[in-house]
Amino acid sequence: MSSTDNNKILIKELTDLILKGNAHASLEDALADIPLKDITVAPDNLPYNIWQLTEHIRITQWDIVEFCIDPNHKSPKWPEEYWVKPVEQVTAAQWEESIAQIKADRERFLDLLKHADLFSPLPHGSGQNVLREALLIADHTSYHLGEVLILRRLLNNWKS
Repeated sequence: MSSTDNNKILIKELTDLILKGNAHASLEDALADIPLKDITVAPDNLPYNIWQLTEHIRITQWDIVEFCIDPNHKSPKWPEEYWVKPVEQVTAAQWEESIAQIKADRERFLDLLKHADLFSPLPHGSGQNVLREALLIADHTSYHLGEVLILRRLLNNWKS
């Protein structure tokens, strides 16, 4: 098998990992059909709610995508600018916009992934490459989607 074929296989596997989750719920499944009233509830004194986790996924993924494509990108301050403060209520429009932005940034990254040199360090980074950033998006998102599913189970709105 040629290195070009290997690269195509790797890109397909990374794309599937980011989109489908493979061994865990996808973004679409984890965030589907959540009652709006539950999005801002932090059950059992947990330090976060579904809205905060979703926004954290959105902000972090946006930062990773921007880092990959813009050498002048300035990342938010850690941790305060990666996490939104709890709010009493989120509108349907806010919720839908957050999810739409996650999907749009995910598509921007997947477009980059198709044409990128996966292994060469990004010239403006400190050794990071597109492969690392793809794995980071998949790992980070799946970790926090797992937390979303725990919250949904505690709120009795996740299928068994």
